[in-house]
Amino acid sequence: MAQSSPGDPIPDGTSAHERPGVYSTPGAGFERDTRYLTTRITADGRDGWPVEPGRYRLVVSRACPWASRAIVVRRLLGLEDALSMGVCGPTHDERSWTFDLDPGAVDPVLGIERLRDAYLRRDPQYARGITVPAIVDVASGAVVTNDFAQMTLDLSTQWTAYHRPGAPDLYPDALRDEIDEVADEIYRDVNNGVYRCGFAGSQESYDRAFTRLFTALDRLEERLTSRRYLVGDTITEADVRLFTTLVRFDVVYHGHFKCNRDRLTDLPALWAYARDLFQTPGFGDTVDFVDIKRHYYEVHRDINPSGIVPRGPRVGAWLTPHGRQALGGRPFGDGTPPGPVRADERVPQGHGAE
Repeated sequence: MAQSSPGDPIPDGTSAHERPGVYSTPGAGFERDTRYLTTRITADGRDGWPVEPGRYRLVVSRACPWASRAIVVRRLLGLEDALSMGVCGPTHDERSWTFDLDPGAVDPVLGIERLRDAYLRRDPQYARGITVPAIVDVASGAVVTNDFAQMTLDLSTQWTAYHRPGAPDLYPDALRDEIDEVADEIYRDVNNGVYRCGFAGSQESYDRAFTRLFTALDRLEERLTSRRYLVGDTITEADVRLFTTLVRFDVVYHGHFKCNRDRLTDLPALWAYARDLFQTPGFGDTVDFVDIKRHYYEVHRDINPSGIVPRGPRVGAWLTPHGRQALGGRPFGDGTPPGPVRADERVPQGHGAE
């Protein structure tokens, strides 16, 4: 990893979702750059980009936890016909995520091999991270936004005209303040917490990060012991944001990022909660464990110089009974679960928890 100071410009070519703005200097902690393209796609087009079905393409990698949020929300809301999705492979070179999963290694809609091309269409001098998720304007080929946190909120609140019948309300008005508070803690101490451990630049910064992460997980364990979901009695944006870290915890973060006080399977409420969500349509059917492991273990050569990808752990336990129904709650509230995953978006056989 290049040595930088938190105020330094991000060098060209930092392409992984964890690379942009991640600084780990001797004695220092972890800092993620948050200088995203914050243009919003809204119902009223206030930023010049109105919601229009078929106009945009969501570009993701199933390996990336930030992109996985968008994959889950898009599926729960039934936006497949309104917002197409391009899937990058789990690994990349120093320049960019690539479309190596597609025939000819070219995205069939955007006609590009590298996501970097879409960023340079937006700004030929773009020198920040080439991150996923990104939403691209198909006609111009330019990235509109890569602001992953706002992106999923806008899918819930700005794209309502194109939600499927029975789509859940993932960001209900009455609960937004609590959702925001819980989601902020999750982002700060859990989503980013695992990275603070993995990319710590000193023993001291690692120790601080480790304590902070597991203190947060202990709070969540207590919270979820008596309630099925994080906020209210239905699935919300907060649950999506926690799930994408939990589903990677034992397969990557426990060993690769040294987050090893406990496995997820050692935390009864969190483990049952995570299985409950995994078995809910829209969550587990988007998870690709093979891509997740390949990305972290092959790309992070500073942490794993050999590039060897571990065979384990077993993932079949994600399908075992969780018993969370006893706590009440209705996953989709007054709505309904999404239908089967469309054929062209299914996780490859053998990559899930079959």
